[in-house]
Amino acid sequence: MRIHPEVADALTAGRPVVALESTIISHGLPRPDNLRIARAIEHAVRAGGAVPATIAIIDGQPHIGLDDDALHRIAIGGTAIKVSVREIAMLAAVAGDGATTVAATAHLAAAAGITVFATGGLGGVHRGARDSYDESADLTTLSRTPVLVVCSGVKSILDIGATLERLETLSVGVIGYRTDRFGVLPRRLRLPARLVGPDPETGCRGAARSRPAGNRWLRAGAGQCAVGRRDRRGLLGPLSPAVTPAQRVEGYRDTDAVFGQRPR
Repeated sequence: MRIHPEVADALTAGRPVVALESTIISHGLPRPDNLRIARAIEHAVRAGGAVPATIAIIDGQPHIGLDDDALHRIAIGGTAIKVSVREIAMLAAVAGDGATTVAATAHLAAAAGITVFATGGLGGVHRGARDSYDESADLTTLSRTPVLVVCSGVKSILDIGATLERLETLSVGVIGYRTDRFGVLPRRLRLPARLVGPDPETGCRGAARSRPAGNRWLRAGAGQCAVGRRDRRGLLGPLSPAVTPAQRVEGYRDTDAVFGQRPR
């Protein structure tokens, strides 16, 4: 594992470091906007007083923090495949390039000693999972990884209520920051905990220290509050033409199928 010198120095000095995933760069956003947005996200982390550590795999080696050449390679090169935890060793064997999912990013961040990870939407329980058993590895990985994940909820194409139930089963604490909603849930479904103070990280970490070993925290960020107030049909309606055929695609590729059919 290669840790970028800036990230390594920050970890040694006890300065804040925020892990960032790379699948959203290579697979989730259209080119060339993906590279611009990746740089903007890192800039936002720096503006908040932390060091960004975008995580990816280059030539089979996990990289914790990317220089601009590596970021460009993941965003524009077209060589990176989507990598969850189970693919890390396989990709190392063939010296390939990989963009890390939420699960793989959390796994590698924890191995590097990074305790905070920011992302957009998580994977979760897919629609029709009672027949397909299709559930993202993000959930089980979060249940055993000592990382605080700051996110906007789960992807809107998923079964959000079932995902919350699964997080409860896995003993993953879920906290809303300035919100009690989790994605585009019906109004009757609420988050079990909410933080409104100016220093949510301290509150989350204090709570985490009081929990048994192995129990982790997931925090839905303030940005998701706007999504929670939107009309559910208005948000999900445009997704339906893509979601319906994507349900015939097995495994994590159904997310790619939806993204592949959206306007670019």
